[in-house]
Amino acid sequence: MSETVDSPAASEDRYLVPGLLRGLNVLKLFTPDRPSWSLKEIAEALGITRSAAFRTVYTLAETGCLLHDDRAQSYALGPGVLRLTYGYVATREIVEIAQPELERLRDRSGWSAHLGVLDGASVLYVLRAPARSATTSIVQVGSRLPAKGTTLGRVLLAGLSEGEIIDRLRGETRGKGPTLPALVKQARLDAKAEAIIHAGDFEAGIVSAAAPVRDMTGAVVAAINITAPQTAEAEAELRGALRADLIETARRISRLMGHDGKA
Repeated sequence: MSETVDSPAASEDRYLVPGLLRGLNVLKLFTPDRPSWSLKEIAEALGITRSAAFRTVYTLAETGCLLHDDRAQSYALGPGVLRLTYGYVATREIVEIAQPELERLRDRSGWSAHLGVLDGASVLYVLRAPARSATTSIVQVGSRLPAKGTTLGRVLLAGLSEGEIIDRLRGETRGKGPTLPALVKQARLDAKAEAIIHAGDFEAGIVSAAAPVRDMTGAVVAAINITAPQTAEAEAELRGALRADLIETARRISRLMGHDGKA
């Protein structure tokens, strides 16, 4: 059995939140082989009092994470658990759908291709198809870069409302760089573009272009980009057939995500 909130190791860590740990331990009890538990069984499994168990399951039931069966006097997982896991599941789904598309885009172009999602005021890179040449982007899966300074980030910010942009970037505009009103204005302009092209944005000497990926509701849930060393030839290529290929790849991923093509 996993370590409970009342175990010695857990009680020695002053940064742990006991109530939260107890709630997570309750949720971990529910498995396909054991989908329902009574209050007594939960208390015994975690080695806690019935009173402590009741407060925990009552809270989980009120938030929709557990469902109470009055007739059987037992609990089962509720729809609230799905809401908690949606972000992770959705990101995994995008990665699985986008990976072969990005690899084909990389193979056609010879450029590095990436997929990113918005994480606060940053872009979280969740997929990378590096160019086969020796010179590739330094960005790795798991990297976080400022959204305001990358093509991926600009595409993702353009998919937000003005209020959401302000909330995310309020603390990111101190010192040098664009002001918050300028970033909002840029996002509104970017929202009208099918792809955003920029040279030497976050990485000096790199040219990049990005396009949005939408889900079935039309919301921008991710963005893809292609990057290569900055040369006059690369910039010209990016404003021609390569730009069209990038846009079509983003649209194809969006269709596979359920988007009907209407923004």
